[in-house]
Amino acid sequence: MKKLLIITLFLISCLPLISQEKSELELLDIFNYEFVSDPQISPNGEKIVYVRNFKDVMTDKNLSNLWIINSDGSQNRPLTTGNQNDMSPRWSSDGKRLVFKSNMQDDKMKLFLMWVDSKEYFPLTNSTQSPGEASWSNDGKQLAFTMFVPTKSESIVKLPAKPEGAKWNDAPKYIDKLNYRGDGEGYVKDGNDQIFIISTNGGTPRQLTNSEFDHGTPVWSADDRKLYFSANLHEDADLDPMNSEIYELEIVSGKVNAVTSQQGPALNPVVSPNDNTIAYLGFVDEYLGYQISDIYIKDANGSESKLITGDFDRDIENLKWDGKGKGLYFQYNDHGKTKIGYADLKGNTREITSDLGGLSLGRPYNAAAFSVSDNGDLAFTYGTTQNPADLAILDGKKMKRLTNLNEDLFAFRKLGNVEEMTWKSSFDEREIQGWLVTPPDFDPSKKYPFILEIHGGPFASYGSVYSAEIQAYAAAGYVVLYSNPRGSSGYGKEFGNLIHHDYPNHDYEDLMSGVDAAIAKGFIDEDNLFVTGGSGGGVLTAWIVGKTDRFGAAVVAKPVINWYSFVLYADGPGFFSKYWFPNKPWEDPEPYLKRSPISYVGNVSTPTMLLTGEEDYRTPIVESEQFYTALKLEGVETAMVRIPGASHGIANKPSNLIAKIASVLAWFEKYRD
Repeated sequence: MKKLLIITLFLISCLPLISQEKSELELLDIFNYEFVSDPQISPNGEKIVYVRNFKDVMTDKNLSNLWIINSDGSQNRPLTTGNQNDMSPRWSSDGKRLVFKSNMQDDKMKLFLMWVDSKEYFPLTNSTQSPGEASWSNDGKQLAFTMFVPTKSESIVKLPAKPEGAKWNDAPKYIDKLNYRGDGEGYVKDGNDQIFIISTNGGTPRQLTNSEFDHGTPVWSADDRKLYFSANLHEDADLDPMNSEIYELEIVSGKVNAVTSQQGPALNPVVSPNDNTIAYLGFVDEYLGYQISDIYIKDANGSESKLITGDFDRDIENLKWDGKGKGLYFQYNDHGKTKIGYADLKGNTREITSDLGGLSLGRPYNAAAFSVSDNGDLAFTYGTTQNPADLAILDGKKMKRLTNLNEDLFAFRKLGNVEEMTWKSSFDEREIQGWLVTPPDFDPSKKYPFILEIHGGPFASYGSVYSAEIQAYAAAGYVVLYSNPRGSSGYGKEFGNLIHHDYPNHDYEDLMSGVDAAIAKGFIDEDNLFVTGGSGGGVLTAWIVGKTDRFGAAVVAKPVINWYSFVLYADGPGFFSKYWFPNKPWEDPEPYLKRSPISYVGNVSTPTMLLTGEEDYRTPIVESEQFYTALKLEGVETAMVRIPGASHGIANKPSNLIAKIASVLAWFEKYRD
């Protein structure tokens, strides 16, 4: 008995040590990740409501609830619960109520109003259409929002009446619009997003617009008599998609007036808390591939718009007035980090904080969100290479992390280490920034297989943020390099436009120089090099295998293979040939062929897999099918993976992200020595 007691006590004493042992991440862990999005700090800065995102392994859904927390980090608790999607919380100006969107009832997305003290809520809308994000009037009596209003168009194709009881095929679909389908939405239904207002006491929404154009999210004037919104109401909107304006809508009369009038976009209007001074984002269109948005100010007296951030060489987004109307907070990417900046009305800018991120769970894209209280406290998504988005607050100059949603998962899982590195491109000696990820329990004296992972866009940026996909590759034993080659955002207008009318071209040298720099560290097995990328990264992966045979295998995800077919087949046909090429393809086909990976398929010897969602209308699967067939005709080892029901954003279901990662790893393992 004494011996048994000693053994029992020994085992009990070992339990803490056993519980601390960690193992590598598994693909099923994709369902265990949680992250914060859309943090909304109350007007007085005392509370923050945020969206807590999670996944359901049984239904394969991305879900979300609303949580509330005190700004000091205390009393973190749910406002809503259930396997549903609660989103877009917005405070009333007095901080006593919230409006939010949810499909908690009947699986239909509705606007709900909640009293924060009691958590009582009721649905404001009950339409077959999903409402957009709601905006509070300053007196708290009304809400403004957009909602799709369907229309019925008549087909010129008239069929004779079928005999009684006859079973005919569905009537033919008659299409006469340029933009007839969109990625993530399928074939476009007839109708447009119109502006509505509704009383916060409930009742029937009142439709204020009725045009044949889509209207952006409305915001209220200081006196609640007008709404401001962004839209492209020009007759040639389909052919000139970037040319939007800010408009004002007089609520009583319904009259719509243009506030801006320059060629190019005018977006994201926000109204000063003191008067009707409008700040918005935009630029004068130069028809470049990469153009950065600046802050413009337009006074209530009808004066000309004033550019105030002309010397700030970064793309600005997410404008927020300060509580006194003296300046604006904004978000921007800079050298792989997402930051919050501040601009006064004279255009003087300064950095407020960094380390925002974590909203792109799959790949390490820079994506974040923030809000600001009347007293200048900032709530934002805090993201690093070791955690998806958590909630943080900046109170004055002190930053405090308020949540650690994945603490339970990371308590028993090992993560790969992420190290920033830079190198010179062999093409022109420009400095390129990247990140090298090593497997858990990394031993620099050993040799590891290597994956080059390339971002899409191409005008986008990777950064110092968490990536489930990259960490999965590291857990499988690979060293991974991801980077921001020329054309990436966050490095200024000139760097972004190095690929203007020249993509993909010298990104190749940028990337290969990065591979060489990684190999020079001494722990990479040069006989086991692999390459993959999605969208623009798929373009570059296909381009790379047409230029070199140094990689053992490649996975080309959702690529463009043939620019001629792409500009005529992708959604947004009014954009790509106008901004990414000097002419339409039939006017000058040579640049299209020269820049198409299909033109170099005869050089390919690398085993190459194609992977695309079957409902991708951004880089349609016909692009992958062309390359797959060409490789087969050339006798190159190839395979095609088609993700059913997936659009360009493959990870619209958690299992799709797992399927993508599993496919990439399976192909690389097949050719790994």
